[in-house]
Amino acid sequence: MEKQDQHIEAQEDIKRKVVNAIKDVYDPEIPVDVYELGLIYEITVYPVNNVYILMTLTSPNCPAAESIPSEVKTRVGEIEGINNVEVELTFDPPYSQDMMSEVAKLELGFL
Repeated sequence: MEKQDQHIEAQEDIKRKVVNAIKDVYDPEIPVDVYELGLIYEITVYPVNNVYILMTLTSPNCPAAESIPSEVKTRVGEIEGINNVEVELTFDPPYSQDMMSEVAKLELGFL
């Protein structure tokens, strides 16, 4: 396997671990994890295993506005080999129920 292929495979492995860690974070008011809710807009793994996450919340006035992003950062930061985690919060585009996965829609009774 070429070095480039190994690097891509390693980044994909880290990305899978990041997604799994994020799936342990729940909005306290909704019994679905933030990944399935569609709150994660982007996950980028940079060289030396720095992770950037762009996310939103269900509403700008969300009572968990501080706890959810910090929990995402903490959970991802606990992954072995991760050097730095940056979580950026955005409300553009605004969150809508269309962003939910089928799993979340089923869990919440929208299907």
